[in-house]
Amino acid sequence: MAMTSDAALEAAPVEKARGYWATVARRLSRDKVSMACAAILILIVLAAIFAPWLGLADPYQGSMIRRLRPIGTPNYPLGTDELGRDMLSRLVYGGRLSLLIGILPVILAFGIGTSLGLLAGYLGGKVNTIIMRTIDVFYAFPSVLLAIAISGVLGAGIVNSIVSLTVVFVPQITRVAESVTTSVRSLDFVDAARASGASALTIMRVHMLGNVLGPIFVYATGLISVSMILAAGLSFLGLGTRPPEPEWGLMLNTLRTAIYVNPGVAALPGVMIFAVSICFNMLSDGLRSAMDIRN
Repeated sequence: MAMTSDAALEAAPVEKARGYWATVARRLSRDKVSMACAAILILIVLAAIFAPWLGLADPYQGSMIRRLRPIGTPNYPLGTDELGRDMLSRLVYGGRLSLLIGILPVILAFGIGTSLGLLAGYLGGKVNTIIMRTIDVFYAFPSVLLAIAISGVLGAGIVNSIVSLTVVFVPQITRVAESVTTSVRSLDFVDAARASGASALTIMRVHMLGNVLGPIFVYATGLISVSMILAAGLSFLGLGTRPPEPEWGLMLNTLRTAIYVNPGVAALPGVMIFAVSICFNMLSDGLRSAMDIRN
């Protein structure tokens, strides 16, 4: 009886223990809301990337004869704008600029803010004081007003919008990174690395970076929804993309006079901004819950 039991144990496959990120991915895949939002975002991104191969109409070609056609018009499923341009084509092509201006500033701010927060949190002392007090200066201004002020000084344009939004988000990410780094700095594995003679740069890059990236990444993912709204707001105010480029915020601005004539078409860019923003927000919440393994 004992021999049979030993043989069965030897024959049984050994299940490999899941790592932290594998567990996070498994928990996230079970979140139906997050997966639905991720699927919507993937479809929008793929449509924007492969727009030239989708057989859409020219987003710049208009006709005053067919201006402000309603949704469901033959050959124009989403109608036409105030200049008779195909709304479906302009929404798809507009996703390129809208996603670029909305996501790229967060990526840049993530890299800059994480580096500054890691330095401030680990080194402490005067370095922490200089970095964090400089960051506090930017917190004296609301994000919207700061973005408008920087864009107003630099002038309208895609590059200037990206720069202004990056400056807005760097202080926020830096503060989160500094807080997480400060809590990790006193752990045993950092003290052991310091006692072994490792340099400060090696400790931050090898031992600490992997342990602080998770919370910072989750926070940065949530900022994308804010960045999308701010980028659209800059374009709406004439401080972002310039006509005739298709961009959702700029399209809202040009269609605002048509809200009483054809409200369905005029609301389409706002619907796209809302959908992408809420999807990024829900995905960030799902990722935060998936990474909280203890709960």
